[in-house]
Amino acid sequence: MGVKLIWAFLCILVALSCGCNLLRPSGAETWNFHMGDHVQMGPLVINVFETKWLPQLGEGDKARVPKDRFLLLKMNVVNGGVSESTVPLLSIVGDDKQVYSELTNGDQVPEWLGILRHIKSNESQQGHVVFDAPPGHYKLKIEDENLQKIAFVDIPLRFTDGAELAPAKP
Repeated sequence: MGVKLIWAFLCILVALSCGCNLLRPSGAETWNFHMGDHVQMGPLVINVFETKWLPQLGEGDKARVPKDRFLLLKMNVVNGGVSESTVPLLSIVGDDKQVYSELTNGDQVPEWLGILRHIKSNESQQGHVVFDAPPGHYKLKIEDENLQKIAFVDIPLRFTDGAELAPAKP
């Protein structure tokens, strides 16, 4: 019985140590930014400049209702490189370390950037990425393609129109 207890304890320690590295791979350089800052990730420069929390996307019978709330981040991405680059998939990390991946369905998202985002040399794209998460303070996690650099962009909880957050419609 003692051996099983030791193995269980060791398994828990390994799981906990792996969990700590989920947000930051070992050896990765980590940088922190604020909304509006220009985030340089290789040839790409990413600028997140607007947030919207929505209880649904669209209207009527075709409305999309989230599990929690839709968070739309409006951003501009510029490729200053000499060849085409791909914008990585994004995630947000809450203060409680809960991670929410970018949604792959852009149905009814205005100016959706898409999932496969290829930007030609010296061109830019502007639009929204979308997440389904409870309202709160988050950091947008951007990783370079080699997982050598991670940028976190602080996304404060703001309601720009001054309205209270309405409950999601069933």
